[in-house]
Amino acid sequence: MEIATNRLYTNYMRQTILFFLTVLLLFSCATTGQMSSDNEIFFRDYGIDNEPTITQSLFADNNSTISEENIQRILEGTFRLPDNLRVAVVKLESKQIGRMYGWWTNEEYLKTQQAYLDLITEKLKSSPRVEKVSVIPDILISNNPTFVTIRESAVRTQANIVAIYSINSEIYTRSRAFTRADIKAFATTQLILLDVKTGLIPFSATITKDYQSRRNETELDDSEARNRIKNEAVLLTLNEIGMQLIDFLDKENQ
Repeated sequence: MEIATNRLYTNYMRQTILFFLTVLLLFSCATTGQMSSDNEIFFRDYGIDNEPTITQSLFADNNSTISEENIQRILEGTFRLPDNLRVAVVKLESKQIGRMYGWWTNEEYLKTQQAYLDLITEKLKSSPRVEKVSVIPDILISNNPTFVTIRESAVRTQANIVAIYSINSEIYTRSRAFTRADIKAFATTQLILLDVKTGLIPFSATITKDYQSRRNETELDDSEARNRIKNEAVLLTLNEIGMQLIDFLDKENQ
């Protein structure tokens, strides 16, 4: 009888100890989870950045897609451009360009496009963060460029960031009897910065400006006046977008 009682007592103690161990384990897990949550609240309340830093591309370049997991990583992560920038410049040719300058000579067209490129380059070089500015030649850009092909071309020039821009403009003429017609041009310039290493776009801007004038005495015909006025509208957008870009680079470095 005593032996049976001892066995019952021993089994009871084993079950009791097992129960308390189970409760202790569950309590420990709950406490760890709470501590983790408390730590996140602490970091958030005291302004300490506890988010992962994005240091490489999370885009699947083979098909230009991104997984749901990487979407979360990008949206929850942080990103910062390198302090020292080597910029490659890419001009995306608008289908409208041929219509815009169809009546111009090749020389006039090339001079105008070079003037736009020079202005963007000068703006970039005015930032103390920019070490080098190079232009990716058309021969390295496919007829249907993508972010993938542009990144690959930028790597060949050892650029760590790409400035991609596109320009469109339109002319509106309002005729008046016995006077020269008023000519008004609208121009839109779009520019983005593409980080070569991560594939992210930290800066984008779209600027639209208008410029109005009339044909002057030195211009041979209305087409020459339209081209001049259209060019003035484009230059206004480039100056504005250049100022926004430099302002971004200065503030991002603070």
